Formats: sequence, C-alpha cells, structure tokens
Amino acid sequence: MTSSTAPKPAKELLEYAESAWSGTRPVTATGSAVYKETGPHRVAEGVWMWPAFGNVHIFDTSEGLLLFDTGEARAADSLYAAIRAMTDKPVHTAVYSHGHIDHVCGVDPFDAEAGTTGVPRPRVVAQRNVAHRFRRYERTAGYNTRVNRRQFGSPEHTFPDRFRMPDLEYSDALRLRLGELEMELHHRRGETDDATIGWVPQQKILLTGDFFIWAAPNPGNPQKVQRYAWEWAEALEWMAGLGAEVLLPGHGAPIFGAERIRSALLDTAQYLSHLVEHTVDGMNAGADLETIAGSFAVPEHLRDKRYLQPSYDEPEFIVRNVWRLYGGWWDGDPARLKPAPRAELAAELAELVGDAQALAEHALVLLELGEHRLAAQFAQLAGDASDEVTRDVDEARLKVFTELVRVSTSTMSKGVYRWAAAESLARLDGVDVFAAVATLKARE
Repeated sequence: MTSSTAPKPAKELLEYAESAWSGTRPVTATGSAVYKETGPHRVAEGVWMWPAFGNVHIFDTSEGLLLFDTGEARAADSLYAAIRAMTDKPVHTAVYSHGHIDHVCGVDPFDAEAGTTGVPRPRVVAQRNVAHRFRRYERTAGYNTRVNRRQFGSPEHTFPDRFRMPDLEYSDALRLRLGELEMELHHRRGETDDATIGWVPQQKILLTGDFFIWAAPNPGNPQKVQRYAWEWAEALEWMAGLGAEVLLPGHGAPIFGAERIRSALLDTAQYLSHLVEHTVDGMNAGADLETIAGSFAVPEHLRDKRYLQPSYDEPEFIVRNVWRLYGGWWDGDPARLKPAPRAELAAELAELVGDAQALAEHALVLLELGEHRLAAQFAQLAGDASDEVTRDVDEARLKVFTELVRVSTSTMSKGVYRWAAAESLARLDGVDVFAAVATLKARE
C-alpha cells in the first residue's frame, strides 16, 4: 500500500457498523451502497471492505490481492478506481460467493489491466454450480431482464448475457493459500445452489455472502428459481459455531463482536426453521397451501429484530417456496390443477355481474374497506375481462395497485404491484410502461 493513499481508518467503519446495530442508522440489504464512495474501509490488518449494492471485500497479501465478490457491472469501474487509488498490486484471485449478477460482474477491468501490463489475469474461484448458473443465465437473459425490471422498478436494466467464468471450481470445500492468507471456502445451499462461505480462521473473519443481508432472508422470491430455506438455516447454525469476531456480509453493514454475530446468525436460522417447520407440519397434516400460507406467524421475539424485517422478501413467500420444494407446484385446490385461462374466467364473471366496469367498481369498494388482496383480484379480473380495457377499468386498476405498492413492505411485492399499476398508467397516458414506472417511482 502507498502511504499517501492509505485506506480510511477503521474507526469510520466501526461507527457505521455500530449505528447499524444500535438502530441510529437505517439499515437494509442495499443500504451500504451510498457508503461506497468513501471506501474502501479497513476492517482488520490487510483487510478492507468496499460497501456497495453488493459488498466487495479486499485482502492484501504478498502475492497480490484477493477479492471476495466483485460487485455489479455498473459499479465495476468505481471498484477498479477505488482499489487502484489504494494500491497498484495486481488482483491475484477473485472468489464468487455465488453467481448472482450483483456479485460477479467486477472482474473485467482487472482482466483488461492484465492484458495491457502482461501480468496474469485474476484467477476466479467459485463453487462448481456457478458455471451452470451462468449457462442458464445466458439462455434466459430476456426473461431475467423482465424480472429484474419488474422487481426493482428499473426499466433501464438489461440482464447480461456474458459472464466471467471461473478458472478454479470446487464441490464442497477448498482451502486457499495466498501469501500469508489462508481462507477456507465452504459450499452450502441457501439463496442459491452455488453459494460459498468464506472463513479466515487466523483473524476469525466470516464472509457470509448472501446468507446474511440485514433483512429477513429471501428464500421465497416468487420470480426466481428454487431456493433452500432449511439448508440455509443449517448453514447459519454451522456459521454460528465458528466463533467469528468479524462478519462481512454480501449486503449491508459488517458486524463486529462474537456475541452479536452468534445472535444474528442463530436468530436468522430460527426464523427460517420456524417457517419451514410450519409449512412441513401443515403438509403432513393434509392442509393445502392457501391454509398454510394464511396461518403462519413469525415468533414474537424475532419480529422486531433489525436484521429480520421483511424489507426484501416476505415470510408468506418463503412458505410458498418451501411448499414448492417439497410438494410441487400444485397448491391443493382441484380447480387450479387445470384452470381455465384467466381471460375466460374474467369474462364469465363480468357477464355474471354485468360488465368489467362492475368488477372494477367493486375493486374500489374493497380497497376502501382495506381488503387489499380481494381488491387486487377484482381489479385484475376487470382488466382481464375484455381485450379492450376501458379507461374506467384502468383508472381503478391503477388506484388499487398504487395503493398496494404503498402498503407493501418488501421490494418483491412493491415491484410486482408497481409494474401492474404502470401497465394501466401507460395505457391511460399513452406512454410506454418504462416511462410509467419512472412516473410512479417519482410519486412514491
């Protein structure tokens, strides 16, 4: 490291971490992104954190730098500039905690640098399923573009169709030695089937990836592939037994102190275990999915934990995904085994009550009564009842789904409801849905 460009002192990061834990600073899974401009921040001897949408952790060794995660594509140049302002050492190794695009898209500038300087390009290390994920992503880039635009309200987003593949893959565990650094990599399934946990025993530093994100864990995402809540809980319990004194998460602030780390990990494990057990117990008792999803309750002593708020995922979604994992896609309702097309059902109901406008008007009545779920169903039925959606129907649909955005807590729910509202606003204003999303976000 050059003495004139030494990283920020540890005190700043400690204060940030303390304010996150104590509640004096709002914390979410993505809350550290605004903090990146003043990073990297020293965590321990030879260890730095670059907080961003997806955090990057930097280890300085005598053989070069090791990066644990590399961030998202739009931050790649900022990450490169931040590291190069700190040191001219080459990046020797980059570890992917998993294959999500906010963790794996920052290697290109360092590859390009290697091509011009003649040093070897970074060695990328990942669990072997990451490569399978990348091949699936390449196949489904169009679908994932639509999902991310809807989920995050980002009409400008385009999902990548090219990825920096791993150079070194492992199955269950791998020990990396880089100069004086020894890092253990351990594979567990949780949010993904390709996740890596990093453990530096000499410094008792735990790198959790997205097993811990300063929000309720997200094995319930309704728009993504299968996730593994029970194994996630088991992984958290295993991590809690390591005795870590520093926890560096994939998102959000670090945690310092063995007792805090153990509490955070075990609380999160208990949260997940409770939802899994509730779901499986209901399945074993013969209950259908609707009954199980409508009867859960997060344990009272976990509801107010700052790191377990449903700001990204929701407990109900987790229940539904556990059902999908162990029980398949059918929810137990015989009428939904081979349902009629939505438009046909909506047209029949509209004819029964008079017309689509009657469905829309009833949606607004339900909205005024606070019956948000029923209001959403009737508003959507009104929209589906005819190929020619009327202005009155779209106005009702816009009002219903805009209100659902307001009352929802999670990114996932807000994204889906906002997109539905934007569809109606786009028709009403004669604009495309992307412009309508931007308008709605500006109003929130």
